[in-house]
Amino acid sequence: MAEERNVLGGELEPCGTDPVTGFYRDGCCSTGPEDLGSHTVCAVVTADFLRHQRQVGNDLSTPRPEYSFPGLRPGDRWCVVAVRWLQAYDAGAAAPVVLASTHERALEVIPLEALRAHAVDVPADPRSLS
Repeated sequence: MAEERNVLGGELEPCGTDPVTGFYRDGCCSTGPEDLGSHTVCAVVTADFLRHQRQVGNDLSTPRPEYSFPGLRPGDRWCVVAVRWLQAYDAGAAAPVVLASTHERALEVIPLEALRAHAVDVPADPRSLS
């Protein structure tokens, strides 16, 4: 199998392990035929993003152990569904993204310019994003 690529054309880098993210819960925004939602955007979630997602019916804050989902807090890095990130972008509530960890398939939904406009180097203490 070919290595997965990020939106910059490089090798897909890990997104996050605390909590462990990814459709496959491997820390990467890898995708495949089973990932119908396309969990391909490595977002550093903010309070605004989480609030927006809850308002549109996508509660990312409440733990769901039955799905191995810990519930997110501002500063967590998480592979989010591309259309959900774009929805937040359109509403002015986009979360920062880590381009090297965002899968190239996100570009099927989101223009690269939009992702670049929200690109971020994750600070040493990502909890400062709350």
